[in-house]
Amino acid sequence: MAAYTSILLLAALCMGTAYSLECYTCANIASSSNCNTKTNCTSGWNYCRTDVTSASVGISVTTITKTCALSCTASTASVPGVGSVSTSCCSTDLCNSSGANSIKSSYSAIFLLLGTIVMLISGSLL
Repeated sequence: MAAYTSILLLAALCMGTAYSLECYTCANIASSSNCNTKTNCTSGWNYCRTDVTSASVGISVTTITKTCALSCTASTASVPGVGSVSTSCCSTDLCNSSGANSIKSSYSAIFLLLGTIVMLISGSLL
């Protein structure tokens, strides 16, 4: 009985949870490692967007801007000898840490799943 209760609790926690996406945000910084402000995005804004602009006219300058976005399309554009602009998009919490897409796991869901498995195994051994 306790095993079924644990499974129902796990299912209730995983289903229908509404949360806002969390992204790193900053404007016009020189290095991605300096962008460590975590922001809870507005409900419905489902993308973390990173824009990287590089220009080279005698000296090279790169700026990075990270934001929450309602919609996002990855793109790259360049002008030979002058510079480039690239946009990357991702849709998991804090996925725009380096400007590249990455997948982050929910640690709480993993621990709940492992706890449920341990309870099921220990219940069957008794």
